[in-house]
Amino acid sequence: MKPLKKIISRYMNLVTLILISFLTIVIVYVQLDDTHQQAYNDAIMTFQQIEQVLEQNNAELAETKEEYSQTCLYNAQAIAYLIQAKPSVLDSVDELRRIAVFMEVDEIHIFDKTGRIFAGTHPEYFDYTFDSGEQMMFFKPMLTDKSLKLVQDITPNTAEEKLMQYSALWSADESFIVQVGMSPVNVMKVTQKNELSYIFSLFRVNTEASYYAIDRRSGEIVGSTDLDCVHKNIEAIGLNLNDIAGQPKGFHATVNGRNSFCVFKSFDSNYIGRVLTDRALYEWVIMNTIVLFSCLVISAVVLMRAVTRYMNRYVVDDIYCINQKLHAIAAGNLDEVIDIQSSTEFSQLSSDINRMKKSLLDNNRKMSYVLSKTNMYIGVYEYNEQMLPVRFTEYVPQILGLTPEKTEQLSGDYRTFQEFLTRLRSQPFANETNVFKLNEHYIKIEELNESGNIFGVLIDVTENTLKRLKIEQERDYDSLTGLYNRRGLENFLAACFHKPEKYCVSALVMIDADNLKVINDTYGHKEGDAYLTQLASLLGTFAPGHSIAARLGGDEFVLFLYQYQTKTALSGAVIALEDLQNSSRARLNDDLEVPLSFSFGYCLTEGHADYHTLLKEADEKMYKNKKSRKS
Repeated sequence: MKPLKKIISRYMNLVTLILISFLTIVIVYVQLDDTHQQAYNDAIMTFQQIEQVLEQNNAELAETKEEYSQTCLYNAQAIAYLIQAKPSVLDSVDELRRIAVFMEVDEIHIFDKTGRIFAGTHPEYFDYTFDSGEQMMFFKPMLTDKSLKLVQDITPNTAEEKLMQYSALWSADESFIVQVGMSPVNVMKVTQKNELSYIFSLFRVNTEASYYAIDRRSGEIVGSTDLDCVHKNIEAIGLNLNDIAGQPKGFHATVNGRNSFCVFKSFDSNYIGRVLTDRALYEWVIMNTIVLFSCLVISAVVLMRAVTRYMNRYVVDDIYCINQKLHAIAAGNLDEVIDIQSSTEFSQLSSDINRMKKSLLDNNRKMSYVLSKTNMYIGVYEYNEQMLPVRFTEYVPQILGLTPEKTEQLSGDYRTFQEFLTRLRSQPFANETNVFKLNEHYIKIEELNESGNIFGVLIDVTENTLKRLKIEQERDYDSLTGLYNRRGLENFLAACFHKPEKYCVSALVMIDADNLKVINDTYGHKEGDAYLTQLASLLGTFAPGHSIAARLGGDEFVLFLYQYQTKTALSGAVIALEDLQNSSRARLNDDLEVPLSFSFGYCLTEGHADYHTLLKEADEKMYKNKKSRKS
């Protein structure tokens, strides 16, 4: 294997040659691209100027239209005043025509209240109504709303298709409607200024650059600085619509027999474009390319030589030193220290390697100490999602109950091991974080994932879990009956009332065993315990899924009925309890059977309630029930 210095030197020389060749291509490409971009930018700038001119013209056109509309309306109003002042003019077409000349309007039409023309400057339109054409329909709303003063946009009139602007209003006495029509000569003059052919005529003549306006649908040249091309189809000069529409950044084409660079932009219903000859486009490309190429080649050679020397001095030598140190550490010499300070990166790398070595030593010592002091089965596994194998410590198979074959299977592919853990996690142990049941064992799993590096610990916590379960059993359950004791009942009710929407309509039933003292005194405490046990069994099996039972102490029991949707359904359960109250019996021994008698009282609730309040109310009702049964 060749030394790194020779490899770097050889490849740097090769890179220099490749770079010089590459730069030659890049310089030419950059120059061409820059030239095309500059030509594109010049075209876009011109298009923006055209757009600005059109925006100014549009503003002027809008202002002119507004002024013309107001003039048209004022003329109609003035004529209405004249006619109202001298109604006899309505009988004379000539008189009305003289008024039209005086007011500088082209047409005057007088409508009656029904919307019929009965007078005006054009007798041929007499008897026309607002229903006589699309143009006339515009003014029809005036028949129902005499406050309207309407000015119609410039539109062809109904009879002659002549461009006109009409306005109309009611006379002051609301006896007739005056409509005047004016030929929008001034508006049309301003409109003409918005035509691209007019704008192009203002451009300075340039033999190297031409401008075209082309209809987007037909491909007809509707305007150009080259007047001979106007009204021709673009194919006649060497262009086509596909190139114009599909290449907005510009394209090359032979236009009028000259190789040219063309840039077009969509504008309303037309394309506007600039066509620049290749002669003008590439005039300075060759000279600029030679100058830039020479400068870049010299810079590349100098830079490559400098980089090679720097790499050898500040990178290769330091890498070699670090490599030697790592070999020593890998061989077991953990006392080796790396101290390379030639750069910030190498200094940080040296520090990180030293910290990693120290961390390994510390972790090994800690792990060894912990595992040596614990009496628990602890297994450790580790894998990386980029590599298939899983590393196990010796206790992992024992904790998981794996056969040698299963161990080999799971350790060979981390995906299979993940599936195994997923199945194990599907059986969580309630009230214990990260503890899962595996057959008769309880396994705790703690796992750390750092960017795909998984480190996990398995602990067999069966003994401690069983002890805890036993303690909970003794803490929350009555030893004689197996029912909840007072503590267990309160914990259950607290959970219920914390989520009242889950438990719906419920009832707390206070129950007292009758005749317990008599049975104890007559037959003995063993028979008394049997009496309580059978009552507990009766209550514990009452309404499965809708009740829990508890012994508070002595002969006092509590039955909690819950998850009933309605009070009616809950009342049915209470009635069933009354039936048991009157029909149950208890067998105290093989030869002795007595009535299983009890008294009860209950308190209904919906949603959240206070346990002690419910118990107190149910207890009071229970004593009333006991008293009534004795009487």
